[in-house]
Amino acid sequence: MKLVTLFLFALLLATGAAPSFAQTAAKPDIVIFLTDDQSQLDLAPYGNRVLRTPRMQQLADAGMIFTQAYVASPTCAPSRAALLTGLMPARNGAEPNHAKPRPEIRKWPSFFQELGYEVVAFGKVSHYKHTADYGFDYFAHDTFHDHAGIAEAAGFLKNRPRTGAKPLCLFVGSNWPHVPWPENGAGYDSAQMPLPAGSVDTTATRAWRARYAAAVTKADDDLGTIMDAARACLGTNTLFLFSSDNGAQWPFAKWNCYEAGVQTPLIVVWPGVVNPGTRTSAMVSWVDLLPTLLEAAGGKAPRLIDGQSFLPVLRGKRSTHRDAIFTTHSGDGRFNVYPIRAMRSGQWKYIRNLHPEFAFTTHIDLPVNLGQREYFKTWEERAETDPATAVIVRRYHARPEEELYDLGIDPHEQHNLAADPKYLARLKKMRVQLDKWLRDQGDQLKVYAAPRLLSDPTSYGPQAKPGA
Repeated sequence: MKLVTLFLFALLLATGAAPSFAQTAAKPDIVIFLTDDQSQLDLAPYGNRVLRTPRMQQLADAGMIFTQAYVASPTCAPSRAALLTGLMPARNGAEPNHAKPRPEIRKWPSFFQELGYEVVAFGKVSHYKHTADYGFDYFAHDTFHDHAGIAEAAGFLKNRPRTGAKPLCLFVGSNWPHVPWPENGAGYDSAQMPLPAGSVDTTATRAWRARYAAAVTKADDDLGTIMDAARACLGTNTLFLFSSDNGAQWPFAKWNCYEAGVQTPLIVVWPGVVNPGTRTSAMVSWVDLLPTLLEAAGGKAPRLIDGQSFLPVLRGKRSTHRDAIFTTHSGDGRFNVYPIRAMRSGQWKYIRNLHPEFAFTTHIDLPVNLGQREYFKTWEERAETDPATAVIVRRYHARPEEELYDLGIDPHEQHNLAADPKYLARLKKMRVQLDKWLRDQGDQLKVYAAPRLLSDPTSYGPQAKPGA
């Protein structure tokens, strides 16, 4: 009987289906793969049947999909700094885009090195050229659209000695689907492209959306390269996590605290621990990844950070995690000077635009390098004669101080309920909750650059200059 039991155990381990007590006896290898600027709805596992993402679907089939996962901020540097510190932007110091967390703050590699891990990064893991500040054992290719990092990460796995090696925590960051997007749609039919809510349907808009779709498929290809290398070179006790740092560079997504800007894909595979083909609606934040993976590695979640471990959700022991999610945005140079704070609780979403007198602008509408004005100007042109388009363009630039959405019936946040007396009690409750959280965070609500004002038509719209 003992021999039969041992045989069955070995068979389960070999097939990646060993029970959780076997898989967690040793520290798992950990692979974290990040895409750059991809909204949650822009991949097959979340219901998008137009964008070709077969490897993302393959990963989802093998693991757990999180339908309510959020980044801390809808821009690259603050989002990644929050991931790597477990602290929200106001507490780690990386609030506007391109900012770094304070040097004295303990960061991801240190925690895992203390547990005996080798911690390595390839590609865009922190923001460009920030990786050296984080203390990785080794990193490479952290410059703009440095695609060699994917192949080098795969080569690192193939050439890494397996006998006597430390457990591995490997970050791999694709530069896709961040702009610049491929010049053509790579087989996508622009006429068939579904457009996100709030888009203006023009020929140019569809052509650019097809280019974004091609960039998403390139991200999927990068993921496949790393999946194959991990499968070939690491053991069955490997936790593989996929996510993205913020939403797509598209109106009402990146640089916004709308769902398209802050809700991120999150898929976790861990054979024998995470049941394959499962979904969870547990609300989790990127600041939760550090304590969760530390506990998965046999360590303890650090005290005094904002992150909270959701390991019980991965193990199937809990179906909920957070009661509320908070997100913050502070700006991106003079391209985007528009601080926003937001929270989600259940089906309700509350957004506070700290300076509604500011004009909202981004690389999309301004005449800048790697921008998308080519299609946005077609929105402005149509807005001159079409009232419905004029409403969209106006909403893009001018926001009310408060926004309230019932995501249960309005998941794309198209109908602001903040001025409706019927929802006053809900608005007041969430207003108080956000105020308390901001005080607890020590958020100073800073403005980091000279704003563009709605009262100055030359600072935004067709007459705008890019600024610095």
